[in-house]
Amino acid sequence: MTFGERLTALRKESGYSTRKSFAEKLNIPETTLRNYETNDREAGHTFLKQMSVLFNVSCDYLLGLTDEREKYSSYPLKASEYDHIQKYRFISKHSPDGAAVVDTILDREYSIAERLTGQTGQMQNTDTEASEEFIPTRIMSYYQKLASAGKGEYLFDGVPTDLIEVIATETAAEADFVIGVNGHSMEPTYYNGEKVFVKKMSEISTGEIGIFIKGDQCYIKELGTDRLISHNADKKAYPDIPAGEDIALVGKVLGKVEAQAVLS
Repeated sequence: MTFGERLTALRKESGYSTRKSFAEKLNIPETTLRNYETNDREAGHTFLKQMSVLFNVSCDYLLGLTDEREKYSSYPLKASEYDHIQKYRFISKHSPDGAAVVDTILDREYSIAERLTGQTGQMQNTDTEASEEFIPTRIMSYYQKLASAGKGEYLFDGVPTDLIEVIATETAAEADFVIGVNGHSMEPTYYNGEKVFVKKMSEISTGEIGIFIKGDQCYIKELGTDRLISHNADKKAYPDIPAGEDIALVGKVLGKVEAQAVLS
């Protein structure tokens, strides 16, 4: 679209059905506005900036150089904010799925901030217990049923993850991701289908429970002095795994995820 076509469309969208009414608002002759809209006269930079502010669009949009109505900022961006924008544009271009994750988290955190703001206002204006009505949450990466509490589950490099929303406890804040338990070897400590918080670590102490990889299989087990220990009393069905150089630690299990919602 040309500048004149964009200007005409924006004028009408803003409720100025006639050139006369809009020209009066701008305090310019109607003939000047007509020349702009018919492209018989080129608008100067002052008029372009005025239209950009008035219609809250970029000058590039007005000139037909882009179809994106990038909003005109009436306030300067901080360096860190500009850096975030640059990163987001890079992610959007090279990793659309990553941009979708950012959008999901941003929308969620914005919603939380809105509720917190409203809650603060309520508490300032009333004597209610509004703080008890809102439970803060955190969104984390979630590996579904990869930690075997049985005979082993495959863990592939680059395995896709879901997002899971959990209550923002101290344990959740310390964890790096959530993983699902698959099998019965760790019962009664952890049951099949439960989810656990995991913190990435290169070492854990004997007696602590971790996520381990042996070959291309992933396990949840207790670290023993010379083996990975299953908690299930049926050792014939769920034997311990002897220690070996082919076993690698992924991280320490911090505890169960008590309440959550998987985000699709």
